[in-house]
Amino acid sequence: MLESIIALGIIAFGVLFYFKQGDASMHEFVTGKINTVYDRYAPYSFKQIRQKVKDMGQEYTKKEYAVQVAIFAGVAFGISYLYFYNMIVSIIYVVIVICIIPYLTYLRCKRIYSEFLFEQIQVYTTNTIMEFQTTQNFVKAVEGVWNSGVLENPVKDDVKYMIDLAYKNGDINESIEFMNKKYEYHMTKNMHQLFLQITREGARESNEVLENMLLDIDVLVEGVYRDRIDRQNFHRQFIQYGLLLYAMVALVQYLLGIENYLKMLEEPIVSLMLHGIVIFNSYFLLNGEKYYNENVGAE
Repeated sequence: MLESIIALGIIAFGVLFYFKQGDASMHEFVTGKINTVYDRYAPYSFKQIRQKVKDMGQEYTKKEYAVQVAIFAGVAFGISYLYFYNMIVSIIYVVIVICIIPYLTYLRCKRIYSEFLFEQIQVYTTNTIMEFQTTQNFVKAVEGVWNSGVLENPVKDDVKYMIDLAYKNGDINESIEFMNKKYEYHMTKNMHQLFLQITREGARESNEVLENMLLDIDVLVEGVYRDRIDRQNFHRQFIQYGLLLYAMVALVQYLLGIENYLKMLEEPIVSLMLHGIVIFNSYFLLNGEKYYNENVGAE
């Protein structure tokens, strides 16, 4: 029994040590609050989101999904068998892991859709500013962007609704309020606020201000894409470290010997604690996936 406690202590200490000694990004992930950017503005159901991802050509093919299932099942079987040396337990873990794949698909599709919306809003704001420099009228500028064909749904339909509201009300206040609530980005709100100010105070000397706003948007977008690259690098390292944590049990088996380890498994409390370690590390990895796909760094 003493050997069991020592072995489990080694594994648990390794997991806790990793959480404590992670880099700043990992610490921020574990301790910080995860904010979902797109849940506040996504106008489509997940079914429609996934269809949009398909239309963009970024949905996995059946073959790619089959490969994903095979990889997940193989890894789950290998890890669980390494821990418990029990076919039935390993099969149960395989089934559980396969059942998680749709959730991972859900996270991935929402990330792609969120990034798509951000790019569309970037197009909307930059083109509206450039159109305004020619027309000196906000509604006409938005109409020019809508007619140019650079926007895609759902942003295109929302911009059309925005134009209709402006003509219906005779002002742009409700139109701007609608877009600000639908797409809660700083660049959207700042641009709309600027146009409200220009509309109320006149368009005198507005070109320089608009040029500065274009530069601000470029800086913001550059920061967003840099953040995406950082998140991708963090994600790769995160998965690697997570898998290494699973493999720590192999070190314990090497130190104690397979026969001693198998005797440990006969103790119910040891088996229960090992299940707890596997589940805890799996939960940690799953939350890492959630963080990577939801905290898209839009702004």
